[in-house]
Amino acid sequence: MLQVYLDRLALNYSHLVLENTMSNDSFAIALRVGSGLLFAGMVACVKLAATSESPTGQIVFFRSAFALIPLVLFLVITREFPSGLYTKKPIGHLLRCLTGCVAMFGSFATLSYLPIAEATILTYLSPVLVAILAAVFLKEDVNSTRWMGIALGVIGTLVLIVPQLTGEVDQNYAFGIGLGVFTAIVTAFAIIQIRNLARTENAGAIAFYFALVCAIAGLMTAPFGWTQPSMPSLLALIGAGLFGGFAHIAMTLSFKYAEASKLAPFDYLSLIWAIGTGFAIFGDLPTISFYFALPFILLGAMLVAFKDGFRRHLPR
Repeated sequence: MLQVYLDRLALNYSHLVLENTMSNDSFAIALRVGSGLLFAGMVACVKLAATSESPTGQIVFFRSAFALIPLVLFLVITREFPSGLYTKKPIGHLLRCLTGCVAMFGSFATLSYLPIAEATILTYLSPVLVAILAAVFLKEDVNSTRWMGIALGVIGTLVLIVPQLTGEVDQNYAFGIGLGVFTAIVTAFAIIQIRNLARTENAGAIAFYFALVCAIAGLMTAPFGWTQPSMPSLLALIGAGLFGGFAHIAMTLSFKYAEASKLAPFDYLSLIWAIGTGFAIFGDLPTISFYFALPFILLGAMLVAFKDGFRRHLPR
């Protein structure tokens, strides 16, 4: 009888653990999808501000300064403010912030030249480039699967670019593609620096200092010709910051409740949000070359993103 009771108790406990795990995974997935939607809202606000002639530096300032509001509130609620901001690597933070800031300027400027969908797909080159940089600077092993992903990313970029270089070249589009690729490269360097910092530094501190430095950098561009925003433009500028801040919090929390490998496939929903917001708000439809490049770049990013290979980390 005692053994039967213990068996039932163990069975009930295993069911409870399984249900709790499934609940955590579902909650994490909801947070990750929600963060993608919030980031899409941020990108739409940035695009709206850019089309209303707000200079890139001004957009960077509002995006970063107003993102500090939800970030600080989150740190206060989690009792990590100000203690969580202590750092043993100020130089590391400075380098990460500078490269990240250049990447932010580049990504926002790219939106001035490209539709949201094209600008978004170029961001998926970053994990491909990170694999190369990680092999060089962090001495990480790059297996055959990752090299295949890197090759697919390069092919996808060429598919996106080459058709635009035949016939009459759209100078703005070509410049936007070049700027997007440059931004992906700088972002890859920033990600490598984040990996190094994340080993010893608080995630909240990394986000806080990044937003603070970007806000200061954006403010320094004020003498070079900020515009007086209209009310819709001002709301877009503020919205970019708030959407960005809450998106970062949702993304950070999602990794608390589930493994990164389980959440990685949901990153690619951002392309759906990008195409949807681009069409709904700006009437933009991706070019034909976008659809041909899409499978190459996405598959390349997915192969690189999963450390031990694609099949092993696919959710079952």
